[in-house]
Amino acid sequence: MSDKGLKAKLKGRGGRVDRSPLGTWFWDTDRVLLLLTLVLIAIGLLAVAAASPATATRYSGEHHRLQPLHYFWRQAMWVGVSLPVLFGVSMLPVTWARRGSLALAGVLVLLLALVPFIGVEVNGARRWLGVGISQFQPSEFLKPLFVVTVAWLLSLRTKDPELPVVAITGGLTGLIAVMLMMQPDFGQTVIFCLIWLALIVLAGTPMRVIAGFLALAPAGLIAAYLFYGTARARIDAFLFPGAEDNTLDTFQTDAAHRTLTAGGWTGTGPGGGRAKFGLPEAHTDYIFSVIGEEFGLIACAIIALVFLAIVVRVFVKLLDEQDPFKLLAASGLAVQFGAQAMVSMAVNTGLAPSKGMTLPFISYGGSSMIALSIGMGLLLTFTRRNPFLMRSPYVTRWGAA
Repeated sequence: MSDKGLKAKLKGRGGRVDRSPLGTWFWDTDRVLLLLTLVLIAIGLLAVAAASPATATRYSGEHHRLQPLHYFWRQAMWVGVSLPVLFGVSMLPVTWARRGSLALAGVLVLLLALVPFIGVEVNGARRWLGVGISQFQPSEFLKPLFVVTVAWLLSLRTKDPELPVVAITGGLTGLIAVMLMMQPDFGQTVIFCLIWLALIVLAGTPMRVIAGFLALAPAGLIAAYLFYGTARARIDAFLFPGAEDNTLDTFQTDAAHRTLTAGGWTGTGPGGGRAKFGLPEAHTDYIFSVIGEEFGLIACAIIALVFLAIVVRVFVKLLDEQDPFKLLAASGLAVQFGAQAMVSMAVNTGLAPSKGMTLPFISYGGSSMIALSIGMGLLLTFTRRNPFLMRSPYVTRWGAA
């Protein structure tokens, strides 16, 4: 059969003959996953627009008044920067994505070590490094790269079962946790530890080892409570909200819950919220509460379902994945994404202590938006498949994407 005839037959069977880089990316990328991500970004812009007046009022001074939509326009700018990053990373070959992630992870670990000493202090914590007139948070960028690094290390055990990869990755996680606690950033510490625990479980670590780590968790929590003031303050505020020394944190959680439920099931409508003006960080940590007030609890439930759909979609897609690295990397990125969303929503609903955790793709923030775009781009890379490979007898002629 001629090339022309073969191409026509492929097209008739549902194949595609556009072998350009853009065409290959379009057909091989999980378009449902990409669409769900874009839906979250669009929801985030609406949510930041709703929260912006409250935040602008809070941070306006006598001689410096911010426009009501100041944070919305800045977020729109960050989205404009982040979308090319997301699409660009999603087009990378898997080998390039892995190597780049490993190199950048090393750089960011070094930057993370510098944060407690030369970082910019905001609200009593040093989590940011200043770059000119802007700032960025190394831990946000490190999260997806940490996932890829740990996944690569754990995948090496398929080549050499004697490699102590659990100990190596555990030491790396512990080092990062110590640096995060110095900032202090208890919420990010929890996320990094959850990611590592999920990855070693998925890597097939013996259950007796997993059970040992789980048994250490209560001891670690007690040690954090006894010797780490930030953790003690958060836990006390959650368990003993009436205590006098917990006034600030109690105010935050009470204000978040009050705002979340103020709009009922359907909300007050865009711009109609009033309780949001009492929130300390309406545009970042407590944006889920703003959504509840202005768009209703039904909207909050829909957003939670979108996050769940993304995580479930990834794991279903990985059911037949044969590459151990891609399996672990994509699973870890999904766990990171889902865990961060779950913790943020739990804080807003009063089910978890206040942690300063942003809601992925919805909360305001340049570092968060760009870092999440990198993570989602990597996730799209590691879940990329050629759908025609599963059904075409002519794939050997045309090759894999």
